[in-house]
Amino acid sequence: LARLTDDWLTGLFTAAATRAGVRGAALVAVGGYGRGELSPRSDLDLLLLHDGSADAAAVAALADAVWYPVWDLGLALDHSVRTPGEARKTAGEDLKVQLGLLDARPVAGDLGLVASLRTAILADWRNQAPKRLPALHELCQERAERAGELQFLLEPDLKEARGGLRDATALRAVAASWVADAPREGLDRARRTLLDARDALHLTTGRATDRLALQEQDQVAEALGLLDADALLRQVYEAARTVSYATDVTWREVNRVLRARSVRPRLRAMLSGSLGGTKPAPERAPLADGVVEADGEVVLARAARPDRDPVLTLRAAAAAAEAGLPLSRHLVRHLATTVRPLPVPWPPEAREELVTLLGAGEATVGVWEALEAEGIITRLLPDWERVHCRPQRNPVHTWTVDRHLVETAVRAASLTRRVHRPDLLLVAALLHDIGKGWPGDHSVAGEVIARDMATRIGFDQHDVGVIATLVRHHLLLVETATRRDLDDPATVRSVAEAVSSTSTLELLHALTEADALATGPAAWSAWRASLVADLVKRVAAVLAGEEPEETEEGAPGAEHERLAIEALRTGEPVLTLHTRPEEPAGDGEVEPVGVELLIALPDRPGVLPAAAGVLALHRLTVRAADLRAVELPNEVGESADLLLLSWRVAAEYGSLPQAARLRADLVRALEGSLDIRARLAEREAAYPRRRGVKAPPPRVTVAAAGSRRATVIEVRAQDAPGLLHRIGNALESSAVRVRSAHVSTLGANAVDAFYVTGTDGEPLPELRAAEVARQVEKALG
Repeated sequence: LARLTDDWLTGLFTAAATRAGVRGAALVAVGGYGRGELSPRSDLDLLLLHDGSADAAAVAALADAVWYPVWDLGLALDHSVRTPGEARKTAGEDLKVQLGLLDARPVAGDLGLVASLRTAILADWRNQAPKRLPALHELCQERAERAGELQFLLEPDLKEARGGLRDATALRAVAASWVADAPREGLDRARRTLLDARDALHLTTGRATDRLALQEQDQVAEALGLLDADALLRQVYEAARTVSYATDVTWREVNRVLRARSVRPRLRAMLSGSLGGTKPAPERAPLADGVVEADGEVVLARAARPDRDPVLTLRAAAAAAEAGLPLSRHLVRHLATTVRPLPVPWPPEAREELVTLLGAGEATVGVWEALEAEGIITRLLPDWERVHCRPQRNPVHTWTVDRHLVETAVRAASLTRRVHRPDLLLVAALLHDIGKGWPGDHSVAGEVIARDMATRIGFDQHDVGVIATLVRHHLLLVETATRRDLDDPATVRSVAEAVSSTSTLELLHALTEADALATGPAAWSAWRASLVADLVKRVAAVLAGEEPEETEEGAPGAEHERLAIEALRTGEPVLTLHTRPEEPAGDGEVEPVGVELLIALPDRPGVLPAAAGVLALHRLTVRAADLRAVELPNEVGESADLLLLSWRVAAEYGSLPQAARLRADLVRALEGSLDIRARLAEREAAYPRRRGVKAPPPRVTVAAAGSRRATVIEVRAQDAPGLLHRIGNALESSAVRVRSAHVSTLGANAVDAFYVTGTDGEPLPELRAAEVARQVEKALG
């Protein structure tokens, strides 16, 4: 495309220059066009360079004769007209102009004029490197903060995000400065991969876009001959990771060289006379056997023998992470090619060094990435290849699978003081999602893989069993705590049977927190932490030999009890709405808990859909909800059924409604004078929700052996206004009683559990339960 464009522009320029009588001029391609990286919808970046000898009007006529045909074709054009002196002056004032001119390429006209400008621009760039390179680095960092990291984004910007095409161009600019050069291995291939993806994106969309949107990924993948969107993202992530690693290494080297240059004159002055100008050797501080620190990096000691020391790689990595230092690129490459494979199972020292590496916290990430860049991780742990750069479609997840596993180990490192076996916690954190590279339930597949990997790492049979159990049940605590009735003895017993020991429970509790914190901000909260802690306390009691109390329902809290008594006295709904104080989340940060809405009212049909509908009408988003039926003695000593509802809500926008208005609408809804379904439909018609990516269909299932006293209906669906209202209506239409409900929102997903009985108060027969689940799913579909 660039060559075709060159031919066309050459014809335009040559004819126009002849007509205008202009000599000593040239048409120059700069930026991406100068590099020959012209995508189907790229703009043309052109400079009309002239030596200043021609009349200004003639130069202007020449420029118009080139620019206007470009515009007439509807092409985007970035253009300028300058003499070499003006071009150098502008480049000196504007870093982006200077970067574009580094890729200047003659299209037509006076080639000597362009060659002399290129020589001058490159000389200026090299002379100004101490000032220009830090400015370029700052520009790259600002862009990364704004656009994010390409290798982890579900809808990445192929150009602007960190690890994208702009960073690849910046590496070329650094190389042109002669200060440092990027690691070349795989870099050109990575750049071509990103360019190919952008070309296919332009052709697919017909637009000049660099953002790989979800709805276009399958088409782009097909255009590139790839299996599906996941294969496309994985290929793009691989390329971005190569560029990002090269970027880190290169800027580290740039900073080292510029630091040395600024120190050298002062050092030379200090040493002249006393040392006769002898160049001092860099200090080398020992870190571990065969590993030293030199010039801010971890390198091999002179006496190291990597060909005879198979543990050296892990020892160097652990030492680097503990010291908070990067591994030298030359060290990593040398280790990758010379160190003998570890025997299987690993010797104890290798296992200990891996645990040390994983327990170093944030410093682990950079060291791990350096090892991955040279393929060392997959040689140590072959099953890692399955999760390497694997995308996660759930928007709750911040990271790819492999990076999420490392981040979980980082989070677990801060929790090691809470457990008796930190080594098992850290390794389980690293392996808990290892099954995501295989078909089926990733926890089931992961248990088998984790057992093999733990054996390979050198754990004994007992420890292998513990790690396998942690991987198999790493979602058990959070799913049970947020979706099950903790007052039901069957719930607590089922967890106790799966965990089997207090030591494993302790590890699973820490792993649950680390996993959630490493997933993303929507996956963990003070509320979830308190629910999990409550479950762990109950399970620990059962494992210690205590029996869970066979209470029919949990006792209400003091505030709910006050409301319940008032509701019992008046026979009407009573509610209170107040902001809960902010609470510290699991990682020590303060979490805005939102607003708590408590409702108590006599038990009657239609409460759940009515209450949920009223909240939806008032544009309150339900973050979590709990409904339970309780019995309280009335004034004449008989039992009266009450419903207690706890809601954690937030206003979609605007301020919160008054409690009195909520209560009035709830009364009207229960009486039937407020048609919630019609009101919600009117609002949806007036303000339709913006179309986005098509969500997977809702799924409603009956939980096997969920409870002995009720049937548990599980609903998983895309969160939306009125969702809980529709679920409640569907359950009411199925003539079942909701005895308790546990509602949670995780990102864009609602994950709800409803404990229902027949009108006789007993769990539903199997066929009847399945029919109820189908009816709810149909209502949501």
